[in-house]
Amino acid sequence: LCDDLKMQVPFPFSLLCLQVIKCKAAVLWEANKPFSIEEVEVAPPKEHEVRIKIMATGICRSDDHVVTGALVMPFPIILGHEAAGVVESVGQGVTSIKPGDKVIPLFVPQCGECKSCLNTKSNLCSKTDLGTSAGLMPDGTTRFTCKGKAVHHFLGTSTFTEYTVVHESAVAKIDSAAPLDKVCLIGCGFSTGYGAALQTAKVEPGSTCAVFGLGGVGLSVVMGCKAAGASRIIAVDINSDKFAKAKELGATDCINPKDFNKPIHEVLMEMTGQGVDYSFEVIGRMDTMTAALACCQYNYGVSVIVGVPPAKQMVTFDPMLLFTGRSWKGSVFGGWKSKDAVPKLVDDYMKKKFVLDPLITHTLPWTKINEGFDLLRTGK
Repeated sequence: LCDDLKMQVPFPFSLLCLQVIKCKAAVLWEANKPFSIEEVEVAPPKEHEVRIKIMATGICRSDDHVVTGALVMPFPIILGHEAAGVVESVGQGVTSIKPGDKVIPLFVPQCGECKSCLNTKSNLCSKTDLGTSAGLMPDGTTRFTCKGKAVHHFLGTSTFTEYTVVHESAVAKIDSAAPLDKVCLIGCGFSTGYGAALQTAKVEPGSTCAVFGLGGVGLSVVMGCKAAGASRIIAVDINSDKFAKAKELGATDCINPKDFNKPIHEVLMEMTGQGVDYSFEVIGRMDTMTAALACCQYNYGVSVIVGVPPAKQMVTFDPMLLFTGRSWKGSVFGGWKSKDAVPKLVDDYMKKKFVLDPLITHTLPWTKINEGFDLLRTGK
């Protein structure tokens, strides 16, 4: 029928030919269970939606927070939010992207119309699923079905699948020459850390920084501090095996809290005199968030929360830490306006303005996703 129609109709016939795609996906049926490789049905994109063939996806601690229950989401669900792929088809009304384009899905969309998108100081679009835990497309429905059951989306992206559907506001077209198995990291980890230093904290040349947590995001913070011209970058982690790579990427000092008999913020105060100019918590723990705040210079120090806080936990701290002038900030996706920034960051990578290879420790077939999460949990 499609072959006949395309000879007769003057408008794009592809809209008439979109089919449900059956493919493999890693479905999480409940918390604290392994991912299950299942056949799923992926519905065609609706109006202003894009269906993407995922070519590469990274594993992020935020995904694991859903597995452990620290980040509450509905089940069953397809996780994943750091990826790159190729557009398979587009829904009606999509004009900025076409089939065959290389793209990066955006877990922080940029609709360009809401109050947040229109404000130059903000990047957290009101259409984000972050914090709502809805697990659905903007129209309140899902595009995934497995064994007759509706499967939820994750952060509007869901990249642990061979095909996914995202809203047009949640996808960025990138350089057609970009290696997707590298630039997929710009979809979350790299951009989040790098931007936390450059965009959110606005680290200044000659400043002193402390980075708590040396996973992929923490190492990207180190890279951002170095790019900003920081003269001293102190990397903090309880896994000393991560220190060599941190120094390779720009850390000047590496310290393990387990090596000291006093609170780590006191150690940092002694190392720096009055504390660091900028600190970054890139773990998602209450105790390290307050330690990062306390190690800042008492009057003008800036501390940035980058790690996703666990659900239903409250932080307790001495308000004098803020009264004296310190600033405490949060950073989602590094403060970047996603659709604007992601193509530019990919261009910068292609121009060799920063590296991504050191952030990639393992490359696995995605059917070994449970092994990948084991590597994440063991700090490897």
